[in-house]
Amino acid sequence: MEIKKEYKNDELIMSPIGRLDTITSDDLNNAIIEEKDNLNSLILNFQGVDYISSAGLRVLISNMKSLKNEDKSLTIINVNDTILEIFKMSGFDKILKIE
Repeated sequence: MEIKKEYKNDELIMSPIGRLDTITSDDLNNAIIEEKDNLNSLILNFQGVDYISSAGLRVLISNMKSLKNEDKSLTIINVNDTILEIFKMSGFDKILKIE
């Protein structure tokens, strides 16, 4: 999985590309942890994500909680219909901030 990063002041836009599954979810988790101290707001651009598994969902929830505890925000943008359906089926659309 490739993860592009772009800072705009204290806001980080992170754009993972590919599948977010058991094999790649640690890559995203580690990338977020690595940058967490440098940001106040994290935007995950899912334009290049074509699949998410339960492992990927766990990474999103755990990082959302961790960031929230530090008064930081996590927003997910550009979610395709397939992933949005997974978010809805799992109830994550009510927990995560998705734009």
